[in-house]
Parts: sequence; C-alpha cells; structure tokens
Amino acid sequence: MSDQFRPRNDFRGRRDVPPERFIDLARMAAFDTLRDVHSSGAYANLALAEQARQHDLNQQEAALCTELVNGTCRFEGTYDRIIEVAGGRQLSTLQPAIVDVLRLGTHQLLSMRTPTHAAVSTSVDLAGVALGERTTGVVNAIIRKVSNKTLEEWLEELTAGMGAKGALTLATGHPRWIVDAWANVLPEDELEAALEADNVPPVPTLVVRPGLCERDELLDQGGRPTPYSPFGVIREGNPSDLAAVRQRRAAVQDEGSQLVALALSRVDAEPGRWLDLCAGPGGKAALLVGLAQQDGSTLLANEAHEHRTDLVRKALMAYPQNLWSVQTGDGTQPNWEPGSFTRVMADVPCSGLGSLRRRPESRWRRTPEEVKELHQLQADLLSSAIDATAPGGAIAYVTCSPHHAETAAIVNQMADERVEVLDAPSYLPEVPNARALSDQRFVQLWPHRHGTDAMFLSLLRRRA
Repeated sequence: MSDQFRPRNDFRGRRDVPPERFIDLARMAAFDTLRDVHSSGAYANLALAEQARQHDLNQQEAALCTELVNGTCRFEGTYDRIIEVAGGRQLSTLQPAIVDVLRLGTHQLLSMRTPTHAAVSTSVDLAGVALGERTTGVVNAIIRKVSNKTLEEWLEELTAGMGAKGALTLATGHPRWIVDAWANVLPEDELEAALEADNVPPVPTLVVRPGLCERDELLDQGGRPTPYSPFGVIREGNPSDLAAVRQRRAAVQDEGSQLVALALSRVDAEPGRWLDLCAGPGGKAALLVGLAQQDGSTLLANEAHEHRTDLVRKALMAYPQNLWSVQTGDGTQPNWEPGSFTRVMADVPCSGLGSLRRRPESRWRRTPEEVKELHQLQADLLSSAIDATAPGGAIAYVTCSPHHAETAAIVNQMADERVEVLDAPSYLPEVPNARALSDQRFVQLWPHRHGTDAMFLSLLRRRA
C-alpha cells in the first residue's frame, strides 16, 4: 500500500471498514478541515495548517488539500444548491458531515480536473472511511447525480428565470446580500469582475519595515515590487523562508494596508505622538512606527483585547522601544487626554468583507445583521479618534470592507464641525481609479482594480 493511503482504522481506531476502503491523506485532511470550519467555527486557513500538520502532509498533498478546502468554501452556497437539486432533498435532512463529503466531491467534479469516476469513488470511500459504511449509499446516489451535468449546465438550470444579480450569486459563489452591497458601490460593468476577483487566491505580499529593511533585500530573493506601495514585495513561497521575515524586519501585509498607513503619514501634521487606536494584530502599527520615526514622532498602539496586544508587541519588537508603546484598552473609553496625538489611525473592527480572497469561508458566515451591529462601535471609535487628535492633526478612518454602511455612511455621520474631510485619493496619487463611487473624497481599493484587499480610507483633519 502507498504511504499516501491508509485504511479507516489508521485514522480513528475503527475496525468496521471494509479492506477495499482507502482514502488519501489530502482528502482526509480536507474533510477534517471542513468539519472544523462548519462545526466549531474555525478559520479555514488556521484549520488547514493544523490538519496539514496532524496528517503530516507533504508539499503536494498540502497543495491539494488547500485547493479542496478553499475551493469548496468559496462556492459552498452554489454547491449546496446543486446538491439539494441532485438529491431531491434539503441539506437539513442530511448529517452535516455527509454534506461536507458531498461538497468536497461536488467541487472535484465541477471545478477541478478530477475524472468523474475518481471524484465519485473517492467521495464514497471518504464517507465510508470517515463516517461508516451506512453513509456510502446516500453519498453515492447524490454524487452520481451531480456528475450528470457540468457546472455550466447546472448553472444554466438553476439560474433559469433569475435576474442578473441572482445569477451572479450562483456563478460567483456569493450570498445575494453581498452581491447587492457590491452593486451599491461599484459601476454596473465592474460588478461581475469584482465578485470573480474574490475567488482568486492572492500571492503573498510582504512589507519591509522602514529603517529596518530595504526592499532590494527581498527583491534580490525572488520578489517583485508591488505596483503602488514603496514598501511592498510580492513573492511566491513561504514568507518565513526569508531571514528578514523571521527577524521581523519584514512581514506579510496586504498592499492595501500599506497604502492606508502611507496616506496618513503624508498628511501635513506636526511631529509628536501618533496613535493606532485598534492596533491588533500589529501590521499597520509596525509600519506606522517606521514612518513616525522619520520626523521624530513615536507611536502608541492601543488594542482592546489582551491576546491581540501580545501580537502587537511582537510585531513592534524589532524597533527600538523608545519609539513605541503598547497598551490594552477600550478605544471608546480612552485613558489619554483629548488632543494628545498629531496622527491617529482608526482601523476599526468591521465585517472583513474586503478580504474574501484570503478568507473564503467568511462570505457564508457574515450576515447583514452583523454589519448593522458594528455600526455603533465604528461610529464611537471614529468619534474617539477625532477627540484624541490635536488641532491640525490628521485622522485615518479605515475598514477592510467596501460596504457602504461601514464606510462612507460612518464618516458622513460623524464628520461634524470638529473636522475637515480631506481629499484622500490625492494623498495616493500613484494609485489609479481609487475614488469611491459613493463619495469622491474617499479611497476605495478593490481586488479587481488594484490587486489589493478592498480597503476603504477616509482622511480627516482636526480643526483648530
């Protein structure tokens, strides 16, 4: 027997599996990952890493497992509808674990180059090995019916009579409410491209920390420069292979996050203390320290949660400790005096809808209600950021979401006589087509336009 294949009792200690049932480690790890995601709310990327370790996957197996998990998570809603039609029953009538087996099989059949007989047989074997022989009959029956049509044929059948947006929900693997939200903030002719861009995994992007590392060091090790950020490098492979990353002189950071920090640093303001109001896990804070030191400023990194405070501290450790301080505290109930800071970064908690490329499962977890629930916190944090800023100082209100309720709506609600709303795109002149559709004063980045997360930026100046 190949080392890549093991019987059921090697995994779970069971002895009731027929000897003909085998399953490869990559598919077993993918199934276990999906169970972690759906049964305990685990993040797919973290669960993937843990299952790859537990199953001792080699590089090739890990790549297959990653494609199985991420692809299945991205198109979960579409696959669920196909499975329901093929099976003639609601998913709620099936065990959740059986549904995950069917999702994996459907992804292999419809979106991977897996031969039909292989996708069917591995799905049945996975059910037998992971769940027991009693489950193989229903899996075999449904997955064979799924295999009778291509993805295109299934989409044609399921979208018949639907409007354009309804069809996009199935074709691009997004809940309808997200499609509607994107349509509200994008030109009509870009909607499909934006949704499709959410399904393209990003290549790792690195940031060099000013004063600690030069970009050429990473470029010389196989990287290429990011299009817009002077600190960014795009590089395939494991970031921890690089000494600069291991030494925290560089780190993984999306180019959009780099750009919003850079924009804040470009607003005219007096040297002094800078504040990162919601600093965890510390990526922006580390870049801000590097930028602050250039004019003799220092940074206070505030984070509401203790475990994230530890992450912030680790991110900053490579810089001299006289340049920064870290504290745990509620940003809406600050312990600093009003007007204490010349620049304030308010990267507030949000839905994270701008990072669907990296967190494919989150599109099915988030709800419109959660967006509404965050509204008051976001408004309170922006108000606190304004209060913390000295006259003439600058504030950046940032979210990793393009949703109107988390972006322009918050700024327009809170921008009172205390502040002047600046023309944020003018502080990033190297970035084309960055003006938000809803308000030209704001920056809205997009994966399909800029290759970044869908970051939102508003810049404000505290009036005297």
